[in-house]
Formats: sequence, C-alpha cells, structure tokens
Amino acid sequence: MKTVCITITGKVQGVFFRASTRDKARSLGLKGYVKNQKDGSVYIEVSGEEMKIQQLIEWCKTGPEEANVENVSVIELNQPAHEMSFDIVH
Repeated sequence: MKTVCITITGKVQGVFFRASTRDKARSLGLKGYVKNQKDGSVYIEVSGEEMKIQQLIEWCKTGPEEANVENVSVIELNQPAHEMSFDIVH
C-alpha cells in the first residue's frame, strides 16, 4: 500500500472535479479523500496499489470535461494508509 498527496491547479473548482475524482478513485478501489483548497486548487490524499494510484494521477492531468488542468504535483507520504472509502471533504 502506498499513500500520496496530489495537488491539482488550474480551472479545477466549480467543474465537478471533486465528484469526478471520487467516482474515479472508487472505481479503482482507492481510499482517501479529495477537497477544494482556498487557493483554488484541489487536494487529494489517496492510498492503494501503486499502479491504481498512477492511473488516478494520469486521470487528474485531464480531469472532468469542464476542467482546465495546469499542473499536477504528487508527493509520497510516509503515513498509514487510508482505510475508509474515498470521500469528498468540505
């Protein structure tokens, strides 16, 4: 199990990025959460198989149809894996 945080910048709020991320992560069997940041970015913390996380990262580079992603940064976290489902945090 691997845990990473992903920060996505660009036009990523108000375009269903969080809901689409939740759906994609759940379909991949990943655990964690997604939330909007005050600076306009979207923050994801996700745990799961490395290959599945990589698929989510690749998806984040485009995101939902209305999004305009400028940058995706990924940092590996040294912490216990998330064990709950994948949710939207407000």
